[in-house]
Amino acid sequence: MQNQNQDQFHNPQPAAATTLFGSRRAAQSPEFREKLRQMALPLAPLVQLTTGEIHPAFPLTLLNFWLLTDAQLEELAHFYHQRTPCSWTFQYPCPILWSSDMTLEEKRRRIGRFIGLRGCETPIRAATSEEEILERARRARMEDEEAWRRKLYWYN
Repeated sequence: MQNQNQDQFHNPQPAAATTLFGSRRAAQSPEFREKLRQMALPLAPLVQLTTGEIHPAFPLTLLNFWLLTDAQLEELAHFYHQRTPCSWTFQYPCPILWSSDMTLEEKRRRIGRFIGLRGCETPIRAATSEEEILERARRARMEDEEAWRRKLYWYN
């Protein structure tokens, strides 16, 4: 009897009620239903070239991919020979450059590209020279000065 009360304390709602709530929300919102469908998309596992094994943390659905932690991303990069370059690194279909000091988002994007997910390409940054930056700063300063002149015209 005491175990039943403890179970109810740890899980106040039965699983059926939780599933029903999710079903009701999905039935009312086509966007939510579509997002659930997208997150449930299966991912084909990648095998390690040297052993043919699949890493235990390899995401089997898109949702699992988005839930990977920093440590798991590091483990995946190491397991698939991407963290420490070796002779196997460039034998994978889409090798990546890995650095442990990247942000979580950068690591996730690179692993996503490595396993073949679309939309995980490295963003292209606009190349700006030092002269362009200085010119933009000069124009912004001139615009600010002009704005102050217009606001305080009676003091000039």
